[in-house]
Amino acid sequence: MLAPNVTPLFPSRETLPEAPSRDAGKLVRALSGKHADRITGQLTLPARPADTRPLPEDLGPRIRSALEARGVTALYCHQLQAWEATRRGEHVVIATPTASGKTLCYTLPVLDAVIREQRRALHLFPTKALAQDQLAELLELNRAGELGVRAHTFDGDTPGDARQAVRLHGDIVISNPDMLHQGILPHHTKWAQLFETLRYVVIDEIHSYRGVFGSHLANLLRRLQRICAFYGNRPQFILASATIGNPKEHAEALLGQAVTALTDSGAPSGARHVLLWNPPVVNRDLGIRASARSQSTRIARAAIRAGLKTLVFAQSRLMVEVITKYLKDVFDHDPRKPERIRAYRGGYLPTERRETERRMRAGSIDGLVGTNALELGVDIGSLDVVVLNGYPGSIAATWQRLGRAGRRQRPALGVLVASSEALDQYVVQHPEFFFGAPPEQARIAADQPLILLDHIRCAAFELPFSEGERFGSVEPAPYLQLLADSGVLHEEGGRFEWIADSYPANAVSLRSVADGNFLVIDRSEGRQTIIAEVDYSSAALTLYEGAIHLIQSQPFQVEKLDWVGRKAFVTRTRADYYTDAIDYTKLKPLEIFERGASGAGEVAHGEVHVVRRVAGYKKIRYYTHENIGYGPVTLPDQELHTTSVWWSLPATVLEREFASRQAVIDGFLGASTALHTVATLAVMAEGRDLQKAVGTGDGAIRGRGAPSPFSVPREGDEDTGDFAPTVYLYDNYPGGIGLSEPLYLRSHELLQRARELIERCACAEGCPACIGAQSGEPAAEPPKPLALRVIGLLERAA
Repeated sequence: MLAPNVTPLFPSRETLPEAPSRDAGKLVRALSGKHADRITGQLTLPARPADTRPLPEDLGPRIRSALEARGVTALYCHQLQAWEATRRGEHVVIATPTASGKTLCYTLPVLDAVIREQRRALHLFPTKALAQDQLAELLELNRAGELGVRAHTFDGDTPGDARQAVRLHGDIVISNPDMLHQGILPHHTKWAQLFETLRYVVIDEIHSYRGVFGSHLANLLRRLQRICAFYGNRPQFILASATIGNPKEHAEALLGQAVTALTDSGAPSGARHVLLWNPPVVNRDLGIRASARSQSTRIARAAIRAGLKTLVFAQSRLMVEVITKYLKDVFDHDPRKPERIRAYRGGYLPTERRETERRMRAGSIDGLVGTNALELGVDIGSLDVVVLNGYPGSIAATWQRLGRAGRRQRPALGVLVASSEALDQYVVQHPEFFFGAPPEQARIAADQPLILLDHIRCAAFELPFSEGERFGSVEPAPYLQLLADSGVLHEEGGRFEWIADSYPANAVSLRSVADGNFLVIDRSEGRQTIIAEVDYSSAALTLYEGAIHLIQSQPFQVEKLDWVGRKAFVTRTRADYYTDAIDYTKLKPLEIFERGASGAGEVAHGEVHVVRRVAGYKKIRYYTHENIGYGPVTLPDQELHTTSVWWSLPATVLEREFASRQAVIDGFLGASTALHTVATLAVMAEGRDLQKAVGTGDGAIRGRGAPSPFSVPREGDEDTGDFAPTVYLYDNYPGGIGLSEPLYLRSHELLQRARELIERCACAEGCPACIGAQSGEPAAEPPKPLALRVIGLLERAA
């Protein structure tokens, strides 16, 4: 008989000492009894036993011995299915829950190919941290069986003198898409031995490759397969994903080939309790609730005091630092005792993140506060409780985060604490929707023209294009001719050769609009020390001069920002406040693809130009959260060309139906929030993928923390004086990712659902749960009926 709790791969990481008080069920009962009025939904998923199978007979004896040395005597059913499918030569995607042993699904066939066939493998992970974590696990198995497999990472941190050894002798090369894009494919002649003998390409966490990043990866894989074909090779792909709604379709969209999907997990799991938590109302007239931050901190304190290892997910880096400070004030106030609370987010130096991971695995940290960087499968040891400070924006991301607890078959608790945002309120007030909704489908647009042109340019640098050759499913001739006309390619005899001096991969970022992380340099003690790095898209919101930049809840003030040099100089401070940026966004339609009547107004779908500007910041005192001052910010605007759907009403209708321009603006602002909420759910998008804005004719403004929805234009800004209010919902990526068109086609349905959302809200005048946070300025007419009036006019003629 096989034991029902067979360890999937590495038992040494599973056999951590148990604390007798670590009972998540007791905490569930305590919270349900004391705060039953705040729990809007509760679900208990029962424990599930393992479904195991004997080790396959055709598994090599050396690998079998290595597994047995690690205590593995059987496979979960999905691990055996993955082995059998790869033996048949099929491309495979494994989409099973967190901690279900997906690593072994690709480790076994890769090791078999290396040992038995002397072939090689390439592993791609979305982050360096995950790559290092997987390398450590692979080396443990390698040492246990003395397999002699040479596995190495190849990324930006790999020393120069080690790179040649990795190229020539690495049986398993562990890297990331960015390095494949810029460091491997353009130099494929140096990697000829790898491409000639490449048997498997492993791509983990493919649910993270969606939108622009996923579209870039699909084209990157087209380039990889093109180069492999040049060396006479067709590698097999093994992909792994957290639970998403369309694993097979998404994997096939990335590869451009048929893929076998394995979605039934045989891994065991402990009982999992899930609570939906709505903070109590503190002002019933205005519909204002206690903050999600205060409730998340309260739940985390109770869990840690109960002896439960706890992880809090925050929606922003700033909120990570604020919650970390609050927990440290309770549990780390005595410097003589070991540290119990840590923060984990992007921007920390790799050494600090690795130290946090090591201490979590060792069980010496009781509370961890992090961003979505911890969604991915980095091993941080045994967790009992996960608290989500706000809805992550998608069903799939929510379950992925909740799945970080209960990885050792013990009972686990997950709590989703709603913010006052309309989307959060919709989710917790409709528990049947949350518990019954399928995970979102990952979407990419691999043939998006701008992305496609970038990768055809890179592919032409790597290998000449011949007449009739295809790039995946695309006919590249028009793009090649465009590049030839621009002088980077030369056509002769139906062959396109690269002739420019430039290195195209350096100019193409797979993840963002602009390249270049900012270094945070501390010069408090007379010498300059790099203490963090911040990605380009976050720099304008966190590193402006005067900002308080928090690291492990320690405050540093930004004294100087070198935007061109990508450096921020900071000094340590004792500030009792933190800072939050105020930004707004202007939109301008460039081209209309389609338009039609919408009640008394119009709905349209087209291309828009978006300009995002950080105008200032406010200072917020800890604990009281009172605003104690403002500061100006002068930084370059961030521009974006994308697609959008928008609704507008003519001036004649507005003059007849509304008493003032302010009433019109209040109505459009409320309508935009409701439309954004229902649109995000309708296309199962993540909140960050789809943004909203309200225009007044001279641009559109989406305020972030501003005391007023409007800001004073800078010198040179257009101000036509026209008043033409418009609600925009736009794709938050260059060129768009295909969300706007289906929204245009479903515009009538969206208006109906937005009206129902506002009408069913229990508030009297409008609140964050239906029409969003208001400016706080006195209004002659309540904003709720104004928003309903705008939507009503767009549904039917006035």
